[in-house]
Amino acid sequence: MSSSKNSLANKAQAWSGRFTEPVDALVQRYTASIGFDHRLAQVDITASLAHAAMLAQQKIISPADLAAIEAGMAQIRSEITAGQFQWQLALEDVHLNIEARLIELAGDAGKRLHTGRSRNDQVATDLRLFLRASIDETAEALTQLRTAFINLAEQHAAVIMPGHTHLQVAQPVTFGHHMMAYYEMFSRDASRLADCRKRLNQLPLGAAALAGTSYPIDRMQVAKALGFDGLCRNSLDAVSDRDFAIEFCAVAATCMMHISRLAEELVLWLSPRFGFIDLPDRFCTGSSIMPQKKNPDVPELARGKTGRVYGDLIALLTLMKSQPLAYNKDNQEDKEPLFDAADTLLDTLRIFAELVPHIVVNVPVMLAAAEQGFSTATDLADYLVKKGLPFRDAHEAVALAVKACVNQSCALSELSLAELQNACGLQGQAHLLTEDVFALLQVQGSVEARAHLGGSAPKQVLAAILQARADLAG
Repeated sequence: MSSSKNSLANKAQAWSGRFTEPVDALVQRYTASIGFDHRLAQVDITASLAHAAMLAQQKIISPADLAAIEAGMAQIRSEITAGQFQWQLALEDVHLNIEARLIELAGDAGKRLHTGRSRNDQVATDLRLFLRASIDETAEALTQLRTAFINLAEQHAAVIMPGHTHLQVAQPVTFGHHMMAYYEMFSRDASRLADCRKRLNQLPLGAAALAGTSYPIDRMQVAKALGFDGLCRNSLDAVSDRDFAIEFCAVAATCMMHISRLAEELVLWLSPRFGFIDLPDRFCTGSSIMPQKKNPDVPELARGKTGRVYGDLIALLTLMKSQPLAYNKDNQEDKEPLFDAADTLLDTLRIFAELVPHIVVNVPVMLAAAEQGFSTATDLADYLVKKGLPFRDAHEAVALAVKACVNQSCALSELSLAELQNACGLQGQAHLLTEDVFALLQVQGSVEARAHLGGSAPKQVLAAILQARADLAG
């Protein structure tokens, strides 16, 4: 190690000239962030190079300094990529570690890099660059998952299954319609993610510590070089804002909630009590004691990981709730929850994008389940309404018919016309029920009757799929 790097490390911090004693070893370990913020290294180098180019353009540093900085950063990037960079706890964070190595390689030019900026606006910029890249990866994973739902729905657009409310059989729907419901949920997540990206894509660099800088910097040059849409317009807000991280975690928590709902259904459907689906073995595990078991570990873990993403959101909200302007050391604690939420969401979306296309649907079992629980009772009520009976009267009549069927252990469609008329207790209005009612008491007829926009009829499912493909393409 060179004398310059030794000097910085021995002083423990780049700011130690103000102090008369070194930082306590326990305090040093407690306050250091290098154990987790080293993953910002590549974006930190990218942002530093854009800052250096701007300083040279503005004649704040010389072309020779810029060349030395660029050469040094190229070597540092190579060392980090190769796993050869020596991270030092004494240098506290990713920024000072890179700066120390740059000074070792580039000498005084390395010392000039920090002109016109602070670690406060530096880390705010790095976090936005990191999160922007993570959002782009997550958006791609969401596209893949949504495509998987579309494809699965198209394969099973006419496969009938029971729709539930309160986890009780309610009305028949199609499996394709059910899958397209998840497409809609994750499409809203994608929209929220895109909105989040727009708001975070503003450059904080140039705010310096909190008040801006007296150097004649060109913030727009840096913004364009780094792909930002614009500038953070207030220096105090620029260094202290973590709204973008909170918003992302809120989007991540909502998306994980949708994943968890899907996961819960997969767990239920895989159970022999439902038997609606099967999953490939590679997404499941066995039991150490019960050889017959096939456990849906991936969906179960997704349910569990949802809680940790919720926790990440609450951690960031709590972190920020009492901070006065501007930057405070509390904000060092923003990275681990943000990293965890980003990593957990991306990994979960990617694995479900692989899992969903391989869901095996047990068509006969789903159909049989849809025929249970009087799922076409509402169709019978609607039929009577169309014949002129007020809905509340029709509702009561069908409820009486269902009660009679429960007592006889039969389905509505198994009654004769006379029995159905009698069970409905229509009192002189039996003529409202004729033979054509039995077509609606079949689950196929019930599903096909819901042919309006957004309904569960197979032709509407296919129309929704066509629109979804156009939305993804456009």
